[in-house]
Amino acid sequence: QLQASGGGLVQPGGSLRLSCDASGRTFSGNMVWFRQAAGKEREFVATRWRGNTMYADSVKGRFHISGDNAKATMYLQMNSLKPEDTAVYYCAASRFIVDRTQVRREQAYDYWGQGTQVTVSS
Repeated sequence: QLQASGGGLVQPGGSLRLSCDASGRTFSGNMVWFRQAAGKEREFVATRWRGNTMYADSVKGRFHISGDNAKATMYLQMNSLKPEDTAVYYCAASRFIVDRTQVRREQAYDYWGQGTQVTVSS
């Protein structure tokens, strides 16, 4: 139901925009981006719900989450990329609004897409 795309290889300091296509379906809850680096646990990146957004401290000021409700698509604009941003990025959605204290938990989300690889390297 969710399809992430837009990953690739980029040099440090560069930019990428990821897309998450919901195949025309709209979700009543949060939409979110997580990422998982090799050998590490999946971690929260950013979420949006009803005009609100929240970011992980590690990406705040560099990443921007947005959505196009008419296209049922979510985006993650990633600027000033660093090697530590290298990971597989996943999009997900919840059926209901997620409490702010829970947005960083994978278990809060009901629908997941396959990941897209982002590699930041010179």
